Amino acid sequence: MTSEIIYKYLSNEASEQEVQQLFEWIEASEENKKQFISLKKTWALTALSGTISREVPVVALQPKNKIRTYFKYAAILVVLFGLGKLAFYFNERTAVSKEVVLELGDGRLEFFTEKNLNTLVNDKGELVARKFPDQIVYFGKVQDEDVLYNTLKIPYGKTFKLKLSDGTLVSLNSGTTLRYPEQFGINGNRNVYLTGEAFFEVAKDKQHPFIVHSDQVEIEVLGTRFNVSAYPEDKTVSSVLVEGSIKMSEKENPLNTVLLKPSQMAIWQNQSKKITTKNVDTSFYEAWTQGELAFNNTPFSTITKIIERTYDVEIINENAVLAKQNFTGSIKISESSVENILDLLKRDTPFNYSIEQKTITIKPIFHN
Repeated sequence: MTSEIIYKYLSNEASEQEVQQLFEWIEASEENKKQFISLKKTWALTALSGTISREVPVVALQPKNKIRTYFKYAAILVVLFGLGKLAFYFNERTAVSKEVVLELGDGRLEFFTEKNLNTLVNDKGELVARKFPDQIVYFGKVQDEDVLYNTLKIPYGKTFKLKLSDGTLVSLNSGTTLRYPEQFGINGNRNVYLTGEAFFEVAKDKQHPFIVHSDQVEIEVLGTRFNVSAYPEDKTVSSVLVEGSIKMSEKENPLNTVLLKPSQMAIWQNQSKKITTKNVDTSFYEAWTQGELAFNNTPFSTITKIIERTYDVEIINENAVLAKQNFTGSIKISESSVENILDLLKRDTPFNYSIEQKTITIKPIFHN
């Protein structure tokens, strides 16, 4: 691996093949990883000082269908090597790794693959967690010093499970990021920070309330089971209570709050800053944790977003009639492809579609 390819990558000039080659080279050894980080530091500092000898173009946001494939490996290198704040700002929809990545509070990275299963230790050499391909399990300890936060990032096309040090179980849906403490502190609340969707089964601890921070709201619980959906593109935060009791509040205005009972949903609207509630069938909001997609009079626009996250594809809908339709039903993810789902939907509202790599274009059926 030559430094030329690294600099091409840092300058956003590398081809997709070169990006993939660079990614594989970095993962080959710790020495390669250190060399990349060293070169990136030099490049970033030089670029910031304005003395870089080669031309460095400004990275601008482009239409996501043009850059989605290009950055499928770039995300890990740019965002997760601890230096992402220096130079790059990518479309969040496209900058997603193919692997589940854990960014530790001390800057280290852990990848979850069949070939990379091990244990996690803290800076004192103490065992704190075990890694598995689809989950990580932390051990029950408390921290009497500063709480160290880790960040877990789940790519499109995958789900993941997490057992926190207090015994709380968290199921993470595709395209989700969760920031949480390696060990919860002796004093204060149990705080986690969510972007995306997660199902929580919170361990009871009356002395230490569990609080999910998401966008402009907080969801506080003592011990319960509930789902939270807070994808940025939805411009809402919704929580469905299955068991127990939770409270959703606006961060800047704690008086703006609702207390949920089982089988209720609370929805926070970003623009209006209002929280509304309604009764729901909770099984539709638990289904994804069991490997199913479940729809209940769900708008097609919402279904396309779910399919995109679940199967790591992009859907362009040019069928105005289909866009107005709602659908009800359930699908087993492991037994269904995107084509299977689209063919099922076609039975209700006929349409044509084409697939090019990971982009699906839906068109109306024209009659002569």
